[in-house]
Amino acid sequence: MSIRSTLLGLFFASFIFPALAQDNCIVNIEATNEMHFSKSEINVSASCTSVTINLKNSGKLPATLMGHNLVISKKEDLVGLTNDSYEAGFENNYVKPNDSRAIAVSKVIGGGESTSISFKTSLINTKEEYIFFCATPGTFGNNAR
Repeated sequence: MSIRSTLLGLFFASFIFPALAQDNCIVNIEATNEMHFSKSEINVSASCTSVTINLKNSGKLPATLMGHNLVISKKEDLVGLTNDSYEAGFENNYVKPNDSRAIAVSKVIGGGESTSISFKTSLINTKEEYIFFCATPGTFGNNAR
């Protein structure tokens, strides 16, 4: 499985190169006010049945000014999800409730805050391309790939 970030430069390759992956199914990532993740690549073992991503906003600003979240979806769903982010609103973490296009959605967090998301790897079809992105309006276009 390959998931790429469009906002914060994260590349998640867990099932393409399983021999290179660690047997660690928990990933720790920091997001900053500069709109970057602390890691540019994360490898997760193909033996993982679920993955947990711990997200920490190491910035200083509140969630309403410079919040970050982490959304996992198929690459083809990025435009639709980000187009719907304004309508979904802050109270829904900028993703419409029960939106089937989102595999996992974290809470929007402000500076100094942390949150976690988990998803079952069975939700990932290794023949599809997946991405990570921040759905906070105004940030998801940065570092697009």
